[in-house]
Amino acid sequence: MSFILALDQGTTSSRALVFDHDGNIRGLAQKEFRQFFPAPGLVEHDADEIWASQLGVAVEAIARAGLTAADIAAIGITNQRETTVVWDRKSGRPIHHAIVWQDRRTAGECDLLRTRGHEPTFREKTGLVLDPYFSGTKLAWLLDHVPGARAKAEAGELAFGTIDSWLVWNLTGGERHLTDASNASRTLLFNIHSGTWDHQLLELLRIPPAVLPEVVDSSQVYGTTAARFLAARVPIAGIAGDQQAALFGQLCDRPGMVKNTYGTGCFMLMHTGNRPVISGQNLLTTVACRLGGETEYALEGSVFVAGAAVQWLRDGLGIIRSSSEVETLAASVPDNGGVYLVPAFAGLGAPHWDPYARGALLGITRGTTAGHIARATLESIAFQTADLLEAMEADAGTPLAELRVDGGATANDLLMQFQADLLGCPVVRPQVRETTALGAAYLAGLAVGYWRDRAEIGQMWRAERSFSPNMERAQAAELRRNWSRALDRSRAWVQP
Repeated sequence: MSFILALDQGTTSSRALVFDHDGNIRGLAQKEFRQFFPAPGLVEHDADEIWASQLGVAVEAIARAGLTAADIAAIGITNQRETTVVWDRKSGRPIHHAIVWQDRRTAGECDLLRTRGHEPTFREKTGLVLDPYFSGTKLAWLLDHVPGARAKAEAGELAFGTIDSWLVWNLTGGERHLTDASNASRTLLFNIHSGTWDHQLLELLRIPPAVLPEVVDSSQVYGTTAARFLAARVPIAGIAGDQQAALFGQLCDRPGMVKNTYGTGCFMLMHTGNRPVISGQNLLTTVACRLGGETEYALEGSVFVAGAAVQWLRDGLGIIRSSSEVETLAASVPDNGGVYLVPAFAGLGAPHWDPYARGALLGITRGTTAGHIARATLESIAFQTADLLEAMEADAGTPLAELRVDGGATANDLLMQFQADLLGCPVVRPQVRETTALGAAYLAGLAVGYWRDRAEIGQMWRAERSFSPNMERAQAAELRRNWSRALDRSRAWVQP
């Protein structure tokens, strides 16, 4: 019997999961790594630490499953998407810390491109808005600010990649420099219509083509691991950005199906079929996956801070000792007591797109307790999701039948029920909540024939629980009006 290994490289931890043919988890390992905040609005990772942690948990997960690498039929990779790494092709060493997707340092560059009238060009070609969230301006910043980097890049001595590219490069011992179409579509450099790097966009951002990875399908055999890492040469056969992998893992493979992932951030995707739908509501048009050379698309809304707000309660305020305690603390009060948290710690994402917004805690009185703050923190995740869904329904022209959810925070029943109450539609939690890793596993397994086709894996999805709305719509509307008032007060706090 063989198995699939999924590498799930996230924003705060590296994880590895071993799946069997029925989609059950047979082994799991996870390791957190350091977060660097060199200045307000700046977020960095040590790319070498990411690689070491990811390799370590891969070995550990295989061992916990009681297996060896010889039992692994293929490896699938899913990753935090826009985080940017540049490394030296000869030494394999990064030239700087990785710049994380949450980082705001290039907001001014985005403003400049916007004032020069380039935003429609980026929007039309990439489906994205001009925002420091994406990789392109981060890459330009590295080439401009690391001494000698631009000259080395133009000479072909440097390689750029999102985290998937960095992992593949290391896993193959430097043999392959590639990215899949879903990750490429998050760079501000990739034309989602032609499926290629766009020379006009490269010129606007001053990016030498020599640094770019090859763009490949989301499911194919890319190469094998170097034998020294896992004591076997295992095929690497699936890659997708974390949110696209979750869409695939949730089996949202037909137009109109929607999933929301509750992780460090919150990410809602609606499958739109084989054509890109340009949003009229400030959502993103993105590649869902590319299979057999055929591209599938999605609409996406991105919330920058979701689970990270709970981590802030733990690490910043110290009012909980572990993230799992937040539900009990929030349930210690009957409601939010008029307290609203806008967790714009890294600006506001869709549909607001304000890199100059900052966090705000409003409605505090002498009667406010830690329970109210904990509840407001959980509710902020649901409020941001409701904003996304409202925009998505407007683009689609139809109300949503159900929302499929995944990610760590879906274990929080209080949050899931409040989410259903706000949305006014069922929130459905699957039996296997690790849908991001499962999507990567599916993509890898399809490439090597481990699963026959998408119809076979489509039969494996099962709901664990459905949360139905039980709040009066008038009450939900009043809560959302108050949320909107709080949101307005957080906007444009930092001056450009």
